[in-house]
Amino acid sequence: MSRAAEESNRRMLRARDAMDRGYAQPLDVPALARIAHVSQAHFTRTFRATFGETPHRYLQRRRVERAMFLLRETDRSVTDICFQVGFGSPGTFSRTFRDIVGRSPRAYRREAVSAAVPTCFTMAWMRPSD
Repeated sequence: MSRAAEESNRRMLRARDAMDRGYAQPLDVPALARIAHVSQAHFTRTFRATFGETPHRYLQRRRVERAMFLLRETDRSVTDICFQVGFGSPGTFSRTFRDIVGRSPRAYRREAVSAAVPTCFTMAWMRPSD
């Protein structure tokens, strides 16, 4: 691997790590591109080439993964979870959750609770594939 490719990967990892840590914060492409020290267009292209999905989709998936955990492990309302994981509206949260997981947050919670399966198995079976 060339030195330039290594440096590019490091920059993308730096931005992805920031998304992993601050998934609930309002992160946008300009902020992430600044973290990676590249232009917005270059950041979006390179992130997708490196990780196989756009920065926006990666961040949505991280938020949904956290919401899945909270739906299984807490009794907080879906609306509270929506805002806790960084979504701006319950409608967007529900639509994105359904798109990634294949069912609504409420249906996911019902199925996860009724399954009474250990969390490690539930996480493996229910992990979003997108």
